[in-house]
Amino acid sequence: MDHYDSQQTNDYMQPEEDWDRDLLLDPAWEKQQRKTFTAWCNSHLRKAGTQIENIEEDFRDGLKLMLLLEVISGERLAKPERGKMRVHKISNVNKALDFIASKGVKLVSIGAEEIVDGNVKMTLGMIWTIILRFAIQDISVEETSAKEGLLLWCQRKTAPYKNVNIQNFHISWKDGLGFCALIHRHRPELIDYGKLRKDDPLTNLNTAFDVAEKYLDIPKMLDAEDIVGTARPDEKAIMTYVSSFYHAFSGAQKAETAANRICKVLAVNQENEQLMEDYEKLASDLLEWIRRTIPWLENRAPENTMHAMQQKLEDFRDYRRLHKPPKVQEKCQLEINFNTLQTKLRLSNRPAFMPSEGRMVSDINNAWGCLEQAEKGYEEWLLNEIRRLERLDHLAEKFRQKASIHEAWTDGKEAMLRQKDYETATLSEIKALLKKHEAFESDLAAHQDRVEQIAAIAQELNELDYYDSPSVNARCQKICDQWDNLGALTQKRREALERTEKLLETIDQLYLEYAKRAAPFNNWMEGAMEDLQDTFIVHAIEEVQGLTTAHEQFKATLPDADKERLAILGIHNEVSKIVQTYHVNMAGTNPYTTITPQEINGKWDHVRQLVPRRDQALTEEHARQQHNERLRKQFGAQANVIGPWIQTKMEEIGRISIEMHGTLEDQLSHLRQYEKSIVNYKPKIDQLEGDHQLIQEALIFDNKHTNYTMEHIRVGWEQLLTTIARTINEVENQILTRDAKGISQEQMNEFRASFNHFDRDHSGTLGPEEFKACLISLGYDIGNDPQGEAEFARIMSIVDPNRLGVVTFQAFIDFMSRETADTDTADQVMASFKILAGDKNYITVDELRRELPPDQAEYCIARMAPYTGPDAVPGALDYMSFSTALYGESDL
Repeated sequence: MDHYDSQQTNDYMQPEEDWDRDLLLDPAWEKQQRKTFTAWCNSHLRKAGTQIENIEEDFRDGLKLMLLLEVISGERLAKPERGKMRVHKISNVNKALDFIASKGVKLVSIGAEEIVDGNVKMTLGMIWTIILRFAIQDISVEETSAKEGLLLWCQRKTAPYKNVNIQNFHISWKDGLGFCALIHRHRPELIDYGKLRKDDPLTNLNTAFDVAEKYLDIPKMLDAEDIVGTARPDEKAIMTYVSSFYHAFSGAQKAETAANRICKVLAVNQENEQLMEDYEKLASDLLEWIRRTIPWLENRAPENTMHAMQQKLEDFRDYRRLHKPPKVQEKCQLEINFNTLQTKLRLSNRPAFMPSEGRMVSDINNAWGCLEQAEKGYEEWLLNEIRRLERLDHLAEKFRQKASIHEAWTDGKEAMLRQKDYETATLSEIKALLKKHEAFESDLAAHQDRVEQIAAIAQELNELDYYDSPSVNARCQKICDQWDNLGALTQKRREALERTEKLLETIDQLYLEYAKRAAPFNNWMEGAMEDLQDTFIVHAIEEVQGLTTAHEQFKATLPDADKERLAILGIHNEVSKIVQTYHVNMAGTNPYTTITPQEINGKWDHVRQLVPRRDQALTEEHARQQHNERLRKQFGAQANVIGPWIQTKMEEIGRISIEMHGTLEDQLSHLRQYEKSIVNYKPKIDQLEGDHQLIQEALIFDNKHTNYTMEHIRVGWEQLLTTIARTINEVENQILTRDAKGISQEQMNEFRASFNHFDRDHSGTLGPEEFKACLISLGYDIGNDPQGEAEFARIMSIVDPNRLGVVTFQAFIDFMSRETADTDTADQVMASFKILAGDKNYITVDELRRELPPDQAEYCIARMAPYTGPDAVPGALDYMSFSTALYGESDL
């Protein structure tokens, strides 16, 4: 596509885009250009009473070429040579080419000799250059000009028509509806557009060409058959013909442009007011959400059960995963909207926007910081509470097991100690009772450690604030009181037995030996069963390995224990043998102990059954800890990559924002590509979040494989997104300022270089002294005298209205653009006012309602009503009230 930019007049004919001389080899295109360019030239030459028949022949002597340039420019060229010699012709053509070059047109590869020789390609190229300069270059629609301006004008005019879609100057015009739509838009009485059909292009084209020639004084420059019969009509021929329509309707366009300018100012004012309302609402909603959320995060009321605390943790995960991310985006968008609004207000010469009290960006940042502090403390409290409840559940279960075993052992012991069976017993029975009591004391001493363990566990539950501590304490107190009572009863019974011991004979030593050995062995088995059934809680493989080692050591003692069991059973068998041999009347039971061989064998078998169960439990726990270790390593490997990646990107963005090169559009494109690469990294963050959730669900609290926590990654990621978004917004605002104030790229580069030179700490801002030095380097006369200090204070009030003590690059270029701007938007809008007002210097309300859209007309009238003076024309808006309402008193 050709580009003709009015801001680059000197380069407006680029060599590679000159006039597509290679395409002129296409006979169809050359035919179209011959006809179109000839008709265009004749439309101007007829004003001088002449015309051409053959475009490459009739311009060879340069006379009609010079005449054509005088007609279309309204200026006189140098006096032509009237001779017929070649040198005279070349002189005339050179005069014409020099005149074209004086209008800022760069002629490439077009010489007078080639025109004189009748070179058709060069002649067509020269005529196309003239058409571009005098018929197309000065076309301007909004902020576009030349070809783009003409295309935008066509698109705007044909937008309401169905089946018309103007995207270029070739195939978009083949069906003829585009030409008909242009005519109908401005002169609807000339064409019945509703009867046209898209499938009949010849009729449509001929209708448009005939009507334009007959009623609009636009000569027929194209043939309908050539356009329909060509796959792609010649772009230059179409553009030349369409430009004739633009100039034919340019009078109506001026009034429309004036109205559009006023509408644009009104729309900007309305948009800014809407942005202010949106900011206030978004800021209020965000602060209200923070106000509601912080008390929830600061609530430290503990729960009594692990399930309840895990539900709280799940609610906190939902908050982090679902509720907070949209608020992070809202906070970032709020800052972007605030900066954009301030930039637009500065560009419109409006006062800076000051949010209502408590809704400044700094207020929101402070509230956000309080939210994140509460969030961090809440998560730490949740994890500590879960650890505490886990420990409490383990201790409570252990307390119940030990208490149940002890209570089962003490059942009936007090009644047994209170018996006075020794008063009526025989000597052998008394001796037996004494020995039995000794065995009981041995058993009692063996249980002392268990009682101490029960008391220690109860004490620990109290220290950890167990919710059911009262029942635990009551049960523990009952056991301790019973234990003290058993001690007292045991001592009392021993004293009674010892008083009668002298009267009794020695009790059978075998029974006594059996009782003494059976009791510790039975206690050992009970302790072994208790240990084998004891629950365990571990958090690392090393702890499982320690338990496994202890278990293996226990299994190593089983052969010796089995020998002891066989020895005890051997004593019992010896007693039975003596009883049978000597026919002793023993009533069938051992008087010294209640532990029977059957009980020993039963407990021994139970111990043997518990050993493989313990093996399986330890194996399963070892596998679980291996799985947890894999989770730790997996999370650590990813975190050790993502964490440095985020830090590197933050440093790179910092460098990019300071060391930007190229045009602002290049910088913006680079930053957006950079943002896209960052956003594309989001799946890795999500994957890490998934691994983190697996770790938390597995109740893993420590990870030696990384120093990064999920909280570090989350905060870093949020800061990274906010920083790149803020940097992009700064560049966008710089583009807005540059385009609005007409700053060239060279000026922008100079401003950036000066700013960076004095930004010693690379913070992106300048202190007052740094900014003053920067201004002096740019040629500002700011001395240390009172006058210089006053001038600098005035400048600081402009670039730092909130008195923060720093100057941003955006504020710096805003100030420089104001200092270097040639014209103001107000000049264009007020010029539009004069077009609509005419000679009378005022606009009536009816005229304003007729020229502007209804909503903008009423908005303009409402804004201007308070400024209408007592001398104003009734029902009208004068120049002074119009200017004051839109721009304030300071602009008058």
